[in-house]
Amino acid sequence: MIIMAEWSSGDIIANGIRLHYHRTGGDKPPLVLCHGFSDNALCWTRVARDLEGAYDVIMVDARGHGQSEAPESGHDYATRAADLAAFIRALGLRRPGAWGHSMGAATVALAAADNPDLFSCVILEDPPWWDDQARVQRERAASREQRLARVLEQRAMTRETLIEQARQGNPKWHELELGPWAESKRQLSPHVVPADYIAERPWREWVGRIACPILLLTAERGLVTPEVAAEATRLWQVGQVARIPETGHCIHRDNYAATMEAMRAFLAGGG
Repeated sequence: MIIMAEWSSGDIIANGIRLHYHRTGGDKPPLVLCHGFSDNALCWTRVARDLEGAYDVIMVDARGHGQSEAPESGHDYATRAADLAAFIRALGLRRPGAWGHSMGAATVALAAADNPDLFSCVILEDPPWWDDQARVQRERAASREQRLARVLEQRAMTRETLIEQARQGNPKWHELELGPWAESKRQLSPHVVPADYIAERPWREWVGRIACPILLLTAERGLVTPEVAAEATRLWQVGQVARIPETGHCIHRDNYAATMEAMRAFLAGGG
């Protein structure tokens, strides 16, 4: 496990469950990082190392992920958003920025919509904002057993096997990404794959309630299509889109330099 010696880690009760986190610390503006499905907080290690000089970076394990508690229920975006809002308040953070990837992006976005004063700005990296959400939900419900089998298979693999799997499947990823990614798969709870895919609140119904500035990071081969990105810009209050070239769904891993450039420009501009 890769972690800087001066980072702290701990557990806090938020929304009725125990959430684990890592924090770079210091008297700096807080920035909360929320990982994607099946990852963990330390999957942000490379990003946190680059940002800790300017920000107090807080990386949190979502419920059922990493070292956080894994209840049998509550693995839907509304509950995770409530977890995140409670986590931020429990730590006493005052209007932090937040960056979420995939599941984490949806969590951050919904938390911002439901809590208008929670964040100073949000960075949403390829959130699962589908054009036809009902169709995707049906497909995911139908593939539940396959997804659960994959979770159980990876939990049983050795860390070394998973690292090599990641290296072979993602040749553009930096070596710093591989260890945390592998460990996260071994930690993932099977409870995160629900018996019935929970009908999420359609993003179009609430994205316009996000009051803080938004940076939407999109990929060449990601979840958010150009059409969805264009629709989002018409619905939200204030925001911008950055399309990162030569990327798939894991945008910051596929093209780290371009992602960080877009993120830093957004934060430097006040969000």
